Amino acid sequence: MKEKIRFGVIGLGNQGSTYVLKLFDEGKIENGVVTAMCDCNPAKIEAIKQKTKNNAAQYFTDYKQMLASGLCDAALIETPHYLHPEMAIECFRNGIAAISEKPAGVYAEQVKEMNEAAKKSGVPFAMMFNQRTNCVYRKMRELYLSGEIGTLQRVSWTITDWFRTQHYYDTGSWRATWAGEGGGVLINQCPHQLDLIGWILGELPATVRGFCEYGKWHDIEVEDEVTAFFTYRNGATGVFITTTGETPGANRLEISGTKGKLLCEGDKLYLYRNAQDGKEFCLTSQESFAKPKCVREEVQTDGKNPQHAGIINNFANALLGKEELFVAGTEGIHGVELMNAIELSGWLGGEAVSLPVDGKEYLRELNVRRAHSRLKEQCDGVAESTENTYGGSK
Repeated sequence: MKEKIRFGVIGLGNQGSTYVLKLFDEGKIENGVVTAMCDCNPAKIEAIKQKTKNNAAQYFTDYKQMLASGLCDAALIETPHYLHPEMAIECFRNGIAAISEKPAGVYAEQVKEMNEAAKKSGVPFAMMFNQRTNCVYRKMRELYLSGEIGTLQRVSWTITDWFRTQHYYDTGSWRATWAGEGGGVLINQCPHQLDLIGWILGELPATVRGFCEYGKWHDIEVEDEVTAFFTYRNGATGVFITTTGETPGANRLEISGTKGKLLCEGDKLYLYRNAQDGKEFCLTSQESFAKPKCVREEVQTDGKNPQHAGIINNFANALLGKEELFVAGTEGIHGVELMNAIELSGWLGGEAVSLPVDGKEYLRELNVRRAHSRLKEQCDGVAESTENTYGGSK
């Protein structure tokens, strides 16, 4: 049995270089080691060579050559979004396990192809859904699925603390373009939240209405402000609000049910318990203005929030047979479906879009925008640390 999993890193931009320098170099990945790195831009390779403590890794400008080199047991895919599925499929062809950065892909049809390839190959596959490791979200899922707050009535997430400057968008030719990135705040900043909504509740909405603003706060062609309305199969409703143009912004998730509600704000989680089920009380009370007594408590969690290191450590340990895989890669389709539904509704003027989304219709509409998209011409040689862009609750 292998002592450590040999990782290859595909893409040495902001995220890939952060993993190398802040996780592997600092010994935070217990059973994994980087043996190969790849970027099509030689300047990024030279930049990381000057910073990394790893003197043994080999470097490539062609990821297919890296995968065929025999140096890797697993790969971290840290490239622009359109490339995630094709690179994952190439990993499967080479018998190499893969962790894909979020999102799983830009459109559902390509993600379905990736998932089919993964299942056919039998090669282990995971998504970098590091927010699922957050103790607060894990506890919310546990409490909700156990029936603690009763029947779902409403879900509301305001996630507006994604503020980004124009400089952020200008540091990558692919960023914030339909052809290069495939979207804006939904596809770049919010895949974690779109994944978590489905994961915590155990289901996606039945229908979605999306209202998107394109280049409202920045000189970009994609959405930087979104308000979406959800309807669930039991009649419950929801709202999802996000932007990269607001500061200081907020991060507040509220899930209401007939027996109470869960409220997450920052790294705090509160449970509101009704003394009697609200629906039952409504139908039996003989008073006009009465409501069930309610108590609020701060929920205690296990305090663990290992984030990206947690996902990579789990993946390495799963490959070594030491523990179960936490996030199966095939689960990435759910957030992409929801993202596509919101975006498609926005393009259709806020019309209701049913889930699962019509992938072919979405791709047709996306291709119209890709045809007129313009990649920026500035250098892509800059890699900035992403260390402070994620944390306890986002």
